[in-house]
Amino acid sequence: MPSPGPRPQTNERVGRIVAVTGAHAVILIDAEENQNAHKTPEIGTLLKVDTLKSVSLCMVSALSSPMPSHSKEEKEIRIIEVEFIGELPKDDQGHPLGFRRGISCYPSLGDIVFRASKMELEKAYACDAETAIRVGHITQDSTIPAMIKIDEMLGKHFAILGTTGTGKSCTVALILRRILEKNPQAHILLLDVHREYANAFQEYAEIITPDNMNLPFWLLNFEEIVEILIGQHANREADTEVLRELIPLAKMRYMNNQRRDRNGIVRGREAADPTNIGVDTPIPYRTSDLTGILDEYIGKLELRGELAPYKRLKARIETITRDPRYAFMFGSLTVQDTMAQVLARLFRIPVAGKPIAILELGGLPSEIINVVVSVLARLAFDFGVWSAGQIPITFVCEEAHRYVPIDKTLGFEPTKRAISRIAKEGRKYGVSLCMVTQRPAELDPTILSQCNTIFSMRLTNERDQEILRAGISDAAASLLEFMPTMGTGEAITFGEGVALPTRIKFDMLPADSWPKSNTASFTKSWAKELPDDNFLHEIVIRWRAQSHNPEALGYEMPQAMAVAHQIVQPQQQAAGQPGASAQPSIRRTVPPPGPTTTGAPAFGQTPSLRAAPPPPVAPPATNPGQQQSLASLIRQFRG
Repeated sequence: MPSPGPRPQTNERVGRIVAVTGAHAVILIDAEENQNAHKTPEIGTLLKVDTLKSVSLCMVSALSSPMPSHSKEEKEIRIIEVEFIGELPKDDQGHPLGFRRGISCYPSLGDIVFRASKMELEKAYACDAETAIRVGHITQDSTIPAMIKIDEMLGKHFAILGTTGTGKSCTVALILRRILEKNPQAHILLLDVHREYANAFQEYAEIITPDNMNLPFWLLNFEEIVEILIGQHANREADTEVLRELIPLAKMRYMNNQRRDRNGIVRGREAADPTNIGVDTPIPYRTSDLTGILDEYIGKLELRGELAPYKRLKARIETITRDPRYAFMFGSLTVQDTMAQVLARLFRIPVAGKPIAILELGGLPSEIINVVVSVLARLAFDFGVWSAGQIPITFVCEEAHRYVPIDKTLGFEPTKRAISRIAKEGRKYGVSLCMVTQRPAELDPTILSQCNTIFSMRLTNERDQEILRAGISDAAASLLEFMPTMGTGEAITFGEGVALPTRIKFDMLPADSWPKSNTASFTKSWAKELPDDNFLHEIVIRWRAQSHNPEALGYEMPQAMAVAHQIVQPQQQAAGQPGASAQPSIRRTVPPPGPTTTGAPAFGQTPSLRAAPPPPVAPPATNPGQQQSLASLIRQFRG
C-alpha cells in the first residue's frame, strides 16, 4: 500500500449524506477515512456538498460512533453531524461565486461530502478589503485571514468576553489599533478602569487622567449631582427637593451675571424667569451661588424649623469643593462655559492625530466612578442626537458588568440608563458601543443582546456559557463547546461583523504595544530583596492622599504629595544620594472649627485647606468653522 500523501483539497472526500433535516444533516464517514482517524474533520471544520445550482457549505457540529468496535481490525460506523450555514452560488459556467448565507438548494441523500478547499474557504470568509480589517487567522487554515467588517461591527455594537488571563485586553487593543490604522480620523472614547491601555496607543491616544481631567460639575444632570452632593442617607428626599429648587436659581444668577455690561445693567429683562431653565439644562452655575442662596433661605424666619436640609446641603457642598479628589469637577477658580472644549477633547474633534481618548478612571474616588461613566455615556448619546450622527463615536466600556449589572440593587441607575440608551438607539445616531467584560452572566442581558458581534474568549463558568448559548445561532452553537479549552488569544466569533461564525486565533501585537495587564510573576518578585522603608513611606502618602481627604491629616494637598520626599531626604543624604541640605519642615494647617452660616465664599476662594487646582488643560486646536459647529450643536442641545 503506497504511503499516504497530501491529496488535492478539492477531492478530499469525507463521506456521504444519509440524513437531512431543515438545517442539519448526518454524514456517514467513508470506510477509508475510518482507517485514518487523524483525517476525520474536527468540530467547526467547513465541509461542502456540490449541488446543481450551488456549493452548499456546512459546519461540523458533532462526531460519534454509534456502534464502536473493540478491535482495530473491525470496521465501525462513524458519523458526522453538520449544520448548513450558507452557499456559494454558481454562474452559468458552474464556477462558484461569492458567499451568501442561507441555503436555496438542499443536498439529497447519497450526495458526496468533501472538505472545503482553500479557494472556497477564502470566498466564505472574504470581506471587502476597503471596509474590513484583519485581526488574526481561522483555526481551520492558518493561511486564511480572520477579517472583521468595521461598519457592521460598529454599527450594531460588539462585545469582547473572556475570563481574566485569556488575552482580553490585548484583543481590545488589537481590534482598536487595526481600526485606527484603517481609519486615522476615527473618534473613540475608551474607559480604562485599570490604567492599562496608555502603552497600547502611545501614538494614537489623548490620555486623560484625574490630574488633567476637566469635567465641570455643571455638566451633570440632576440625578448625577444628587449622587455626589447628597448620596444615600435617611433624609435624602428632603435634601433632594431643596437642591431641585436651588439649581435653576443658581443657573439664572450665572446667566444674569453674564448678560451684565460694564455699567451693571442687565440686557433685556432685569431678572429672567427661572422656570424657563430646567434642572438638567447644561448651563454653567457656581457653587458659591448655591451656598449664597442657601444662606438666604437659612436666614428666613419662616424656615427656622426646617433648616436641617439646608444646613446639611451647604456643609456637603463646602466639603466636596475642598476635597482634592474632586478637583477635576470643582477645582476651577472661575466658572466658564467650556462645554465645547470638553466635548472636543473627549470625542476628538478635531482628531489632531489622536483619534482615541483614553479616560483613566482608576485614580478617581470609587464612589464617583459610576457618576463619571453616566455623564460620559449620556454626553456621547446626546452629542450623536444633536449632531444627527455626522460624527460617529465609539464608546468602549471596560469592566462593563460594573456599570450595567443584572442585579437591580447594584450599580447606579442613571449609568445603566445612559449605556442602555446607546445600546438600543445609538445605531441611529452614529454612536456605537463596545462592551468588555469577564462575567457576561453579571451583565444586563438586555444590553448584551444588543451587541450583534461577539468575540468570546475562554469562559469556564457555566452561567457565562449559558448566556451565550441563549443568544447564539444554531450554526455556531457547536463552537461554544470549545470555550472551556481554548488557549490564550483564541476566540469564538460570530455575528454581523464577521462573514461566518468561526474559531479564530488573534494576531500578536508588538511587545511595546501590549497593554499593562500582564499577570504578576510571584516567583520572580519574591526572589528579590524587599525595598527599603522609603518605599513604604511613599506608598502610604500616595495611598492617603488618594483615598482620603488630606484635611483630616492636617496637611495641605500640594505638600501632602511631597511628604514622602521630605521624609526620605535625610536618609538619602546619609546614603550619599542627592537631596536637600536639611529636612524641610512639614507645615500643618488648622482646619476651621466648622462650616459658617453666613458669607459664602466665592467659588474657588475656599480656606487654606483647599487643594491647588490642576493646571488648566488646553483644549484641542480648532479652526473657526469647527468651533462654530460645536457651538451651534450646544445651542440646539440646550434648546
